[in-house]
Amino acid sequence: MTNKERFIELLRSTKREGIEKLIDFLEKTDFFTAPASTRFHMSCEGGLLQHSLNVYDCLAGLGTTTGDVQEFHVAGMRLDSIPKESIIIVALLHDLCKVNFYATEMRWRKDANNKWEQYPVYAVNDRNPYGHGEKSVMMASEFIRLTMEERYAIRWHMGMSEANITQTYCQAAEKYPLVLFAHMADQMATSYLETNTGNKKPEDVYLGTEPAVQDPEKFAEAEPI
Repeated sequence: MTNKERFIELLRSTKREGIEKLIDFLEKTDFFTAPASTRFHMSCEGGLLQHSLNVYDCLAGLGTTTGDVQEFHVAGMRLDSIPKESIIIVALLHDLCKVNFYATEMRWRKDANNKWEQYPVYAVNDRNPYGHGEKSVMMASEFIRLTMEERYAIRWHMGMSEANITQTYCQAAEKYPLVLFAHMADQMATSYLETNTGNKKPEDVYLGTEPAVQDPEKFAEAEPI
């Protein structure tokens, strides 16, 4: 199954009224071929699609699936039960604002032989300056009805990276835990799964090292603190 097929299958599984119109809209845009950024994460063809699926996998992995709901726990205590369709909607549509957002332009650089050559790069061409998360909410709402929880989660998926919104973000996260989980999933996908050219290989994702073996004799000889 291709990324596009998986994306569409997940959206259709929500059975949300208007979802076919949304899919038809996406087919007519660059959503399935656009990058996720100009030069940071997933700055490659199909990057936006891959990133959206990565966020879904991360968000779904933060909870435990029980039937048609996702259970989220904190310190062993159940925090919230969120419909699986909301997990899908929030994750796959959180960056809907990036549809028809990027353009390709040519720049100059020197090649390996120190000769000038042109090369293509992605650049921002925002034809609908309506913000980021709020723009995704607006665009999705033109086709499907979002729950209040979904609106909040999509709006605030960038967390506190915007200026002067720390208090408002914290209030939103306290009101709807999905706000925090969506932000965590977005950061997990961006920081741990993706590079600027695509997904990392499984062997490159693991960041840890084997714990060092403590020498008992050296430990015993150590000066007391």
